[in-house]
Amino acid sequence: MTFPTPLLAVLFDRDDTIVFTDPQIYREAALWAAGRFGLDAAQVGQTLRAQWTDTMARWWHLRTLEEEATFWTDYGEELARRLGLPPAAAGEWMETYPYERYMKPVPGAREVLGGLRARGLKVGVLSNTLPSIDRTLEAVGLRDLVDVAVASCTLGVHKPNAGAFLHAAGALGVSPQAVLFIDDKLENVEAALALGMRARLIDLRGETEGAIHDLAEVLGLVDSVNGAGQDAALTAAR
Repeated sequence: MTFPTPLLAVLFDRDDTIVFTDPQIYREAALWAAGRFGLDAAQVGQTLRAQWTDTMARWWHLRTLEEEATFWTDYGEELARRLGLPPAAAGEWMETYPYERYMKPVPGAREVLGGLRARGLKVGVLSNTLPSIDRTLEAVGLRDLVDVAVASCTLGVHKPNAGAFLHAAGALGVSPQAVLFIDDKLENVEAALALGMRARLIDLRGETEGAIHDLAEVLGLVDSVNGAGQDAALTAAR
């Protein structure tokens, strides 16, 4: 009898999967800038969001931390110009509110990642993001529970490109068939499935039928594949 390949690793997307952008930090940054530079807080908040939207395409090609550092320097200077501030204000702003400060871990993320490692699985993160993925995971208190963190920018290919998934699996030292992939975008889930990975869509807002709505459900999925849940039930029955 042929048995399915057991899961040896779980590969997560980062944003809106194990980490989320906290809108409260945008409000906090706007209030800080209003007090520090005498600006209107509402205008600052609108400008922050508009600039991020306007510059998203600019970081897609970044490959190194050095290139990213230049990007953030330019970003701060442009933000200062939009708000009518002197160039000297840019450095202070970016130091006080760097990219990673806007991020928070999804509730229960640390417990879920720790639970996977306790089960003997490797934990990976594959995100369409800038090269500084390690720094962002460190900032939200999750880096020590992640075996491999891959930023698509450093690869030059982004999800749903197959190369991104294959690189992550290779870095984890497992075959695609031994990976459970979790992402909040359907096209990425479908790409992972096409490569032989097990994959599930996550929607932490609870709006998508059939998706995972609580990160803790990942532990149950792993147990259902690897038999830990069944073994535990049999043990309890005795």
